[in-house]
Amino acid sequence: MSSPDRNGTHHSSLELWPIGNCQVSGLIDERGAIVWGCVPRVDGDPTFCALMRGQDGQDAGTWRFELENQVSVSQHYMRNTPILVTRLEDASGGAVDIYDFCPRFERSGRTYRPVAYARVVRPVAGSPRIRTVLTPMSGYGTELAQITHGSNHIRYLVERNTLRLTTDAPVGYVLDERFFRVERSLHFFLGPDEPFTGNVEHELDTMLQLTSNYWHLWVRSLATPLDWQDAVIRAAITLKLCQHEETGAIVAALTTSIPEAPHSQRNWDYRYCWIRDAYYTVQALNHLGALDVLEKYLSYLRNIVDDAEGGAIQPLYAVSGAREIIEWEAKDLPGYRGMGPVRVGNAAYYQVQNDCYGQIVLPSIQAFTDQRLLRIANMDDFASLEKVGEMAWQTHNQPDAGLWELRTRTAVHTYSSVMSWAACDRLANAAERLGLSERAKLWRERADTVRENIDEGAWCSVEGHEADGHYAASFGGSELDASLLQMVELRYLRAEEPKARATLTAVQKALRRGEHMLRYANEDDFGLPETAFNICTFWLIEALHRSGDDEEARRLFEAMLGHRTKSGLLSEDMDFETGELWGNFPQTYSLVGIINCAGQLSRSWRDWR
Repeated sequence: MSSPDRNGTHHSSLELWPIGNCQVSGLIDERGAIVWGCVPRVDGDPTFCALMRGQDGQDAGTWRFELENQVSVSQHYMRNTPILVTRLEDASGGAVDIYDFCPRFERSGRTYRPVAYARVVRPVAGSPRIRTVLTPMSGYGTELAQITHGSNHIRYLVERNTLRLTTDAPVGYVLDERFFRVERSLHFFLGPDEPFTGNVEHELDTMLQLTSNYWHLWVRSLATPLDWQDAVIRAAITLKLCQHEETGAIVAALTTSIPEAPHSQRNWDYRYCWIRDAYYTVQALNHLGALDVLEKYLSYLRNIVDDAEGGAIQPLYAVSGAREIIEWEAKDLPGYRGMGPVRVGNAAYYQVQNDCYGQIVLPSIQAFTDQRLLRIANMDDFASLEKVGEMAWQTHNQPDAGLWELRTRTAVHTYSSVMSWAACDRLANAAERLGLSERAKLWRERADTVRENIDEGAWCSVEGHEADGHYAASFGGSELDASLLQMVELRYLRAEEPKARATLTAVQKALRRGEHMLRYANEDDFGLPETAFNICTFWLIEALHRSGDDEEARRLFEAMLGHRTKSGLLSEDMDFETGELWGNFPQTYSLVGIINCAGQLSRSWRDWR
């Protein structure tokens, strides 16, 4: 979004409203402008890139409607949908509503989700006059799209993806960015470069209704908790928007290079499928019964496993499943608030992160037991999954970059080892389910061995008091990180065990900053961490709940909900002193935290009835 300072200059912030259809997505700021959107998919060229153009160039890489003599803007989502309504009001009482959506509905036996953005402008009061500013760009901000036009359409020639705007507004006014009176509803469809079939007014009004119906039915299928339903539903809808439905991949966020802290250089491209992040996403949505996301992701995983060389899995893949994601810098984009670089691709794809083996096994195990799924896993699937388990077994005590993706050093990270233990443990469960007693015995023995190695290598005892101490973040170390709070969630420990309680106490003492949690407090490749990591705060809330401190857990959860944007969402990081959001947006990790904590802390429906 752009918020004006006292001089009238607009500065980007994360008060953004996502729209999407699981093929393309867009982020709309508080002026009602689309400031971020990539085509033909989430990791494509940002046709709308104003979010990354710093404090200048707000008129390039954007699509907005301006009201003459405008005095106010208000926004809300249509109930239980990602359809945004923005009301612009002028000084004379004139007003228009803008309906923003990406069409998604069932048509001709399949899901219609085009590479398209639809906008409907409806007069509400008075005699409003608007103008349209539509300036798509090409080549990561290198140049404005070339334009050709006809009597009721405009073609924007962007790199590899020519887009066509079909509209019933006067094309000349749109081209000249001229103010004109809105006396009837206006319809705009920016999509594939092909003739628009049918009457644009009728078709877009129908698309709007069908898209609304689709999302209402999807939300109706969710098993939401009693409390915090609005927060959970908004998080769930947005997580679904982060899935590239064509392949089933789930991206970590819709953006690239929003820094984790001001001028930190911690600017990363999150428009790819991290095995870890996707695991947490499907786990959270599974709690709500959103099996459609799980099923599509499991299909994506099966292809990843089939293509794995010797069972070796990368930490992340392109949404297409491609392995290579070369990292480079888009020099023509100054960056969020001018805080570059803007990175494209992510070099973490060639890192060794051994936790990913467990994060493939854990969601895949459900397919062996859940009779609701359209496809139940079979013996062939188990054989493929065992290859992943073999890698978990072989690497459980080997150094890696860890879940925080350190770029200059490695260690045997406790979280990665616990994930390897979980892989062996769950494979034993699956083997038992399939009646494979010998395989079950093998995987159970391996799980026991991994546990012995973790308890020996990761327990940091107090000198002279072997029973006292805590688990450390790495074997042979004493440092702490927030991932240790996941040992109970993964069923490695029980919350009431002394070791679990001791580790919770130690992690809070080292990493808690008021109502927030750091990932770790040690220096990394870029210095000391400057912001809290939102998912870690949610992990703390879960740990407090499991340890019996529901009062503190609820207090922290309500505090986190209070930091959400007006759209009800969170980014990756937060300034633990000011509460300002930083990092890529919307961040799947953080939305997972909302869903999981609400589910654990909510009252039961039975109590309410």
